Amino acid sequence: MKPPGRNSDTTKRGDSAAPAPAAWLLTGKVMHERLRPKHHRFTYPVFYVRCDLDRLSSLDSGWFGIDRWRPLSLHQRDHGPRDGSDLATWMRAQLSQAGIEEANGRIWLQAFPRVFGYAFNPVSFWFCHDRDGRLRALLAEVRNTFGERHGYLLSADGNAPITAETRLMCRKVLHVSPFCRVEGGYTFRIKESPNSASVSIDYHDADGLLLRTALGGRLTPLTRATALAALLRQPLLTVGVVARIHWQALRLALRNAPFYGKNPAPGRSADASTDHAAGGQPTAAARSVSPD
Repeated sequence: MKPPGRNSDTTKRGDSAAPAPAAWLLTGKVMHERLRPKHHRFTYPVFYVRCDLDRLSSLDSGWFGIDRWRPLSLHQRDHGPRDGSDLATWMRAQLSQAGIEEANGRIWLQAFPRVFGYAFNPVSFWFCHDRDGRLRALLAEVRNTFGERHGYLLSADGNAPITAETRLMCRKVLHVSPFCRVEGGYTFRIKESPNSASVSIDYHDADGLLLRTALGGRLTPLTRATALAALLRQPLLTVGVVARIHWQALRLALRNAPFYGKNPAPGRSADASTDHAAGGQPTAAARSVSPD
């Protein structure tokens, strides 16, 4: 998985080579679908920034800020250890501790930026590559609206390169929605091309597949022009993320979806027919990462 210019120092344009962007803008949609007991589906337009953590300082400008207020910004204290320290250093320490030595190349963080100083990221992704630009690990940093978070560090069997066919699986640890128990697990799939990227997440509870989520879109270099266009289209992006979470929760409540509250009872156990992370050969390795 090595889209041109994404994971190397240069990108070819015609017959010349130019420095690869230090950040990309992903403009697309988020889709969320609940399969039972009643079908519920919604899609919203979004945009993300995907930043090379080793080159964050080069992104700091009058329109995009690093650790300071700008119309769009990325604050290191919003991610990882949440103490404002260098994110690339922290992520490499997690990879080393997990034994994923193959992820020795660039690390890209994909997240909602702060928009006029505010951001909420239900999930942000850390794409960890080897020196040849192949994806070797994914950290999915999940947050809920109760102020809690958990990191799922995923890699393929034997830390092999992650491709579009790789299923990255982990057990659910963090309580995310009052309409779901803490049981079962997630399956992540990543697809990328030179001009697009997507991540899909399937959630299985003890009864089988319950939720499907997909996020993705078109990738363009993050520039003043592309950032301004995205901001004009969605000036309330991050406020809207939180508003839509609560609006969809209200819709589920009105449809009498099972409600488990902030502190649900312990999850049910599943047999091999329903627990996708149980029997058989594992397709990926998963480790928990706690920033606290």
